[in-house]
Amino acid sequence: MAALIVLSILIIDQIIKIWVKTHMTLHEQIEIFSWFKIVFIENNGMAYGMEIGSKLVLSIFRIVAIGLLGWYIAMQAKKHARWGYMICLSMIMAGAAGNIFDSMFYGLIFNASSEYYASYFVPFGTGYAPFLMGKVVDMFYFPLIVTTWPDWVPFVGGQPYVFFSPIFNFADSAISVGVVLLLLFYRREIGELSLKKETNESLNKETEESLNKESEANEA
Repeated sequence: MAALIVLSILIIDQIIKIWVKTHMTLHEQIEIFSWFKIVFIENNGMAYGMEIGSKLVLSIFRIVAIGLLGWYIAMQAKKHARWGYMICLSMIMAGAAGNIFDSMFYGLIFNASSEYYASYFVPFGTGYAPFLMGKVVDMFYFPLIVTTWPDWVPFVGGQPYVFFSPIFNFADSAISVGVVLLLLFYRREIGELSLKKETNESLNKETEESLNKESEANEA
C-alpha cells in the first residue's frame, strides 16, 4: 500500500511539473479563478520556495532523509502500524522524493526555462545544470485575499498584502497534508517515537557511565 501511494503521488507530481515546464514560459500565469492561478516558477530551495543553505547540501540531505523515512516506513509495515499512519508517512516521503527528482534530473534533461519560450527536452546530460543541481518546478498559487494594509499599521501601512502568497507544487501539498494529519490524528505514534528515542539516549548514557566507572576502578 505504501509503495502504491508513493508511486501514485510521484507520477501525478511529475506529470503536472513536466506539462507546466514544457507548455508555459517562466513566470507565465493562467487564471483559473480569481483566487486560484497556475504560475510557473522555479526555485532552488525547499517546500514553498524557501531557500536554505547550499543547493548541493540540501539535495544530499533530502536523499538521506528520504532513505531513512523509507526504512522507517518498512519497519512500521512489519509491525502492522495503523494504515492511516502509514498513508501519512508515505505522503511525506513521496512529496520529498518528487522534489528531489527535479533536483536530480531536470537539469540534465531540460534546457533552461525562459520568459520568452517554453522549455523542452534535450539529450540526457546536456541540460542547464549538473546532477543534483536542477531547479524545482512550482505552479499552484492561491491568492485568497488581495488587499492593502491600512495606513495606520506601522511599517507596512499602505503596502499591498496577499493572504497565502506561496507558490507550491503537488509534492509540497502531499508533504503538508501528511504532516498536518500526523499532528491531528497520530500524535500517539509520534509520542511513542519520541519516547523510544529518549529511552535509547538514556540507556546509552547509563552504559557510558558504567563503562567509565569500570575503567576508573581498573585504574585504581
